[in-house]
Amino acid sequence: MAEAVSDADVIVSMLPAGKHVLSVYFGEDGVAAQAAKGALFLDCSTIAVEDAREAASKAEAAGFLMADAPVSGGTAAADAGTLTFMVGGPVEAFAKAKPILDAMGKNIFHAGASGNGQVAKIANNMLLGISMIGTCEAFNLAEKLGLDAQTFYDISSTASGQCWSMTSYCPAPGPVPTAPSNRDYQPGFAVAMMLKDLHLAAGAAKTAGAQVTLGEMAEKIYADLDARGHGGLDFSGVMKDLKQELG
Repeated sequence: MAEAVSDADVIVSMLPAGKHVLSVYFGEDGVAAQAAKGALFLDCSTIAVEDAREAASKAEAAGFLMADAPVSGGTAAADAGTLTFMVGGPVEAFAKAKPILDAMGKNIFHAGASGNGQVAKIANNMLLGISMIGTCEAFNLAEKLGLDAQTFYDISSTASGQCWSMTSYCPAPGPVPTAPSNRDYQPGFAVAMMLKDLHLAAGAAKTAGAQVTLGEMAEKIYADLDARGHGGLDFSGVMKDLKQELG
């Protein structure tokens, strides 16, 4: 650890959960014990808002800058260098982080105070999960009523129902050739990952006293898929379940 971080101006991380972030940075012999004072801790994990804020507070107390910078866009955007980063933290931390994030992404936003990057990420992904389920249901309904997927796509993608889940990631095979629906719903962005983000959104909503009825319904749908062994399926695989093609 010391060899990796002792001379670094910026330490970048992406870890599974808040407990890992807190342990890696502030545990015994963690990054904070080895890094030079004034270094920037740039954490790109998607974690609970309160964990991000706790980490930032610990970093500040120890003489470091810290920014939470969760990412959106998936593997295709990562390969293309067009990711979106949502950054929470002091202006000084954002200014130091931006040139690094510019090398990996296309859209870099300062969301405000520490933890606000996580707020933006979980709210966005809650919206995405809800939107994908709605898109799957719409395509399934159209098919059941005799309207083929391509024709429905051509109409709805230019009408008021159009959304990213349809135009960039269509859950019905055919209309968007690069979508996981054309490779039997191999991810992509897996059900288990969407479920993690919906859990985070539900927890944050409970803490904040915010009503997220559709978010909770989406969480239940993805939790059911995961419990039935489909956590590795792309999150657009809800379409496959609606067509009763999953066990």
